Amino acid sequence: MTNVPTVKLNNGVKMPTLGFGVFQVPDLSQAEQAVTEAIETGYRLIDTATAYQNEAAVGKAIKKSAVNRDEIFVTSKLWVSDFSYERAKRGIDASLQKLGLDYMDLYLLHQPYGDTMGAWRALEEAQKAGKIRAIGVSNFYADQLQDLLLTMPVKPAVNQIEVNPWYQQDAEVKFAQSQGVRVEAWAPFAEGKHNVFQNETIVAIAAKYRKTTGQVILRWLLQRGITVIPKSVHQQRMAENINVFDFELSDADMQQLASLDKRESQFFDHRDPVTIEQIFGSSLKQVQDSEK
Repeated sequence: MTNVPTVKLNNGVKMPTLGFGVFQVPDLSQAEQAVTEAIETGYRLIDTATAYQNEAAVGKAIKKSAVNRDEIFVTSKLWVSDFSYERAKRGIDASLQKLGLDYMDLYLLHQPYGDTMGAWRALEEAQKAGKIRAIGVSNFYADQLQDLLLTMPVKPAVNQIEVNPWYQQDAEVKFAQSQGVRVEAWAPFAEGKHNVFQNETIVAIAAKYRKTTGQVILRWLLQRGITVIPKSVHQQRMAENINVFDFELSDADMQQLASLDKRESQFFDHRDPVTIEQIFGSSLKQVQDSEK
């Protein structure tokens, strides 16, 4: 079984550098089975979110596992419909209840919209109360992260953002790292867009190391000091994704991979006003209506 290295976050909590994500696995039995198989394969970081609607399945898999709870690093995220101080407090407790856990290892603000400061205060309090070991954010750009860093007493431990060969976010990654905030990559494979697994450059590098293109992409991210959370519902692919600690890419390989950057999100622009309204508008209105 692969022994995944850990990294110490800025508050001293140790976090695995590679984990297992369950985004887009809303079928609860499939999600439970996937997490069960991931743990059996050697994964010790499991990443879910309120918005994924599978926290309960993740919790069931952890509970029935033979692995001790303190060996599994559980991450979840608060959705923007709970971004106020009071709603966030209830949201944290709801996540714990669905997971069936006494504490979460990491809890993130899922998006940078709405009353992020009010929600962050609730996360700080929950951390102080022992409900969460580390708190962080997701999809925050450098200026939004800086706002939080300058405003709130507790520094985010993690910023989970989209990073893949087509959207490398070099400046964003470097800023977070300069502030002691660990970057975690979602969609490391860009969901296969632009035929990432068949890209000639990546294929050639993979052949050199006798690895798959997926393994090369994960290794490239790890060598940039980024935690990765690839998703798969196939145990063979899970085993492949975790088997990336027995080789190292050369500086030349790293530079070749850097040259692939398209400098655009493969999903949506988090700064486009129309997109923000379409995706988050109803959730933000929900908070407003509840506060009236």
